[in-house]
Amino acid sequence: MTESKNSFNAKSTLEVGEKSYDYFRLDAVPGMEKLPYALKVLGENLLRNEDGANITEEHINAVANWDASAEPSIEIQFTPARVIMQDFTGVACVVDLATMREAVKTLGGDPDKVNPLNPAEMVIDHSVIIEAFGDENALEKNVEIEYQRNDERYRFLRWGTGAFSNFRVVPPGTGIVHQVNIEYLARTVFDNDGVAYPDTCVGTDSHTTMQNGLGILGWGVGGIEAEAAMLGQPISMLIPRVVGFKLTGDTPTGVTATDVVLTITDMLRQHGVVGKFVEFYGAGVSKLPLANRATIGNMSPEFGSTAAIFPIDGETTKYLRLTGRSEESVELVEAYAKAQGMWLDENTPEAEYSEYLELDLSTVVPSIAGPKRPQDRIELTSAKEQFRKDLHNYTNGSGDGDVQDYVAEGGNTGKGGAELSFSDDAEVRNLALGAAGRPSNPIKVNYNGKDMVLDHGMVSIASITSCTNTSNPSVMVGAALLARNAADKGLKSAPWVKTSMAPGSQVVTGYYEKAGLWPALEAMGFYLVGYGCTTCIGNSGPLPEEISAGINEADLAATAVLSGNRNFEGRINPDVKMNYLASPILVIAYAIAGTMDFDFETESLGKDQDGNDVFLKDIWPATEEIESVIEECITSELYDEDYADVFAGDERWQNLPTPEGKTFEWDDKSSYIRKAPYFDDMDVEPSPVSDVKGARVLAALGDSVTTDHISPASSIKPGTPAAQYLDSMGVERKDYNSLGARRGNHEVMVRGTFANIRLQNQLLDGVTGGYTRDFTQEGGPQSFIYDAAQNYKEAGTPLVVMGGKEYGTGSSRDWAAKGTLLLGVKAVIAESFERIHRSNLIGMGVIPLQFPEGESWKSLGLDGTETFDITGIEELNEGTTPKNVKVVATKDGGETIEFDALVRIDTPGEAEYYRHGGILQYVLRNMING
Repeated sequence: MTESKNSFNAKSTLEVGEKSYDYFRLDAVPGMEKLPYALKVLGENLLRNEDGANITEEHINAVANWDASAEPSIEIQFTPARVIMQDFTGVACVVDLATMREAVKTLGGDPDKVNPLNPAEMVIDHSVIIEAFGDENALEKNVEIEYQRNDERYRFLRWGTGAFSNFRVVPPGTGIVHQVNIEYLARTVFDNDGVAYPDTCVGTDSHTTMQNGLGILGWGVGGIEAEAAMLGQPISMLIPRVVGFKLTGDTPTGVTATDVVLTITDMLRQHGVVGKFVEFYGAGVSKLPLANRATIGNMSPEFGSTAAIFPIDGETTKYLRLTGRSEESVELVEAYAKAQGMWLDENTPEAEYSEYLELDLSTVVPSIAGPKRPQDRIELTSAKEQFRKDLHNYTNGSGDGDVQDYVAEGGNTGKGGAELSFSDDAEVRNLALGAAGRPSNPIKVNYNGKDMVLDHGMVSIASITSCTNTSNPSVMVGAALLARNAADKGLKSAPWVKTSMAPGSQVVTGYYEKAGLWPALEAMGFYLVGYGCTTCIGNSGPLPEEISAGINEADLAATAVLSGNRNFEGRINPDVKMNYLASPILVIAYAIAGTMDFDFETESLGKDQDGNDVFLKDIWPATEEIESVIEECITSELYDEDYADVFAGDERWQNLPTPEGKTFEWDDKSSYIRKAPYFDDMDVEPSPVSDVKGARVLAALGDSVTTDHISPASSIKPGTPAAQYLDSMGVERKDYNSLGARRGNHEVMVRGTFANIRLQNQLLDGVTGGYTRDFTQEGGPQSFIYDAAQNYKEAGTPLVVMGGKEYGTGSSRDWAAKGTLLLGVKAVIAESFERIHRSNLIGMGVIPLQFPEGESWKSLGLDGTETFDITGIEELNEGTTPKNVKVVATKDGGETIEFDALVRIDTPGEAEYYRHGGILQYVLRNMING
């Protein structure tokens, strides 16, 4: 740790029990005591890392004298204590670090300098795909397939653990990265050789903010920024606005943590918190268990804030003890927080905030969100009505209400006008929802020897998955108890639903076993399929062939219901058009209903053994019983047992052959791991940046384009450029794996950029998928985006992308920026950007520009067929950042459209990265130059 200049004489001693620690007192700086909790953490970070150059007295005073009402304008350097990664992004990080070692050597430096300077920890959780489901062998089968598919990647990561110091890997099958983080890896307060300071952590997954529930400041960054942080590079940021979110009251019976978080997401999205911190305070905070706080923190990217943090309090230390942290470390957390004015209790004075919101928890009602964005909250009582309104956007109107042919064959009209029928042999409920007021196109399918009818709205996937909810005991125990109650009544999941249970942690299995709840879940089809991100990241696996064929033949608007945080278009499964987020309890309820066209208040889920209708209220678990199971079955011993040897892994992991050596031996035949191209032909000094001349539009896009649209992590579609490349490498179709798993190979990833099956490039009329118009050819015919980009590259034509509002929302996916660069895009011009993707674009040397306030590419009269000249970028070579650059778009006939675009390089540090062609080039040159 670099010695602080300690200009404020803040270094002091903290006595805790029989130990003493050095720490940097916040009260040494007047003004720090009145700050929000999150800014106190930033203030301490600056005090401890003051070096007189990057971090000065002026920076520390700027935080202490923070003006809550001011717009962010003062740049500071934030030095996170550690970095956490998941394997999709982490593999790419290790590829880049391995490539940097070679680049340093080539440029005359010491390759051994390329090592994480701060703890860097990776949890392999994104690679398990739900191939097997619905039986007791599903877990074993999926793990076996995972190792077969990812052998190269896992061997490479094993090499990384030996080659790099300060780098540890949690092997597959342990749990989801954010859950492993809060249950084991998180320190809350660090003890680094006797120096105590707040745990701060950035991660290569946007949901790193789950740790905010434990009082740990940090957020998701792109892999590019994470690599720089690993190598000791501070993160440049503006002192943010902080939104104070006051919680009062208590959640009513029947309302889950999921309902609370969807309500908060809805409120904060409407309020607007992009680029801001959100901090929770008020009497209602004490009513929220730590798991619920973590659930709220987890969803920070969904409402758009940088962080969504809870201060440290008695609930924090209670959770640390429960999860097996040592008594010494827990005592340090409490003593440190109290000494620094970071402890929240009823006597804590209220901080001043930039903006204020308030939620009375007693007003929250059961909710879901969908069909394509987490902030699109729907009250459960309105879910059927809203589904019918949204359905028209996902169908072509085929067969509207026309089910007479089916009815003539023996269908029965069920409640609510829904078409239901039962097979003669097993009374399997069938679906033919030809109700008035909504499209219907029923198709007969025989699956597992049973006849059934599928229609729009069918629930094809019901998955209890993802970091948000799958280790929150209240909703997980609640789901199991609902399953038990349903099984007792003789109910089952509808036979066309692909059901799965992927807990965030092995601890869940421990308390399910202790409470004897697995049999009930399995009776509903919710067998254990793996401990990983699965459905939420797009690893839902294929639907059964017969079901998939029926959906595609009738072009059905099939739905998925999952307990996750992401439901973007094209993310969950290629056969599924509408995706809904729901609590684990409601996931099971919808699996039983079998359709989104369902009203739980008025419609029966089926009949019990005595022929009585069973409604959701009849099987909903009592709050007291949920709490009783949690109290009896969740103990610190469960955590001690599961994390006793967490980095060792099972026999499969331990027996992987591991390459040796400080530099990696690249294999040209590898389809998973390839040397990254970013440092090819790089010089010790950066070349001047240049204006953009004669650029063409690669894609003209609308609002809310996500990083999933730009760089999907989903399965690889046969016939696409990525599949063609794998074919050329001799990879069989069954072994394509996902784009997420292929992130260590830039050849696959650049071909998968802008390749989402739901992408709507408005250069083309009514076409979805990874296509554009190729203006290197006469008339600009339709072409794959990758193929067109290659033609433009050959012609020496730079590219731009045009977007709408919230461009780059969603996951902190570095490949969305890397792929954009490698396709030849020099600038992205959008109406507004999400924080992480804007930062990532700069980190790869692509300039983010914003249309004039209130204008869009359409309102300016652009259609994407123009040629673009962008001037004013070269001002950056003079050491200043232009506020605007001039854009001139020339149409075929010579007519021009001119406008000033706002330059979204927001800090001097970002400008420096852009001048170097990217953040990694900047770091690498610094290493070589001393």
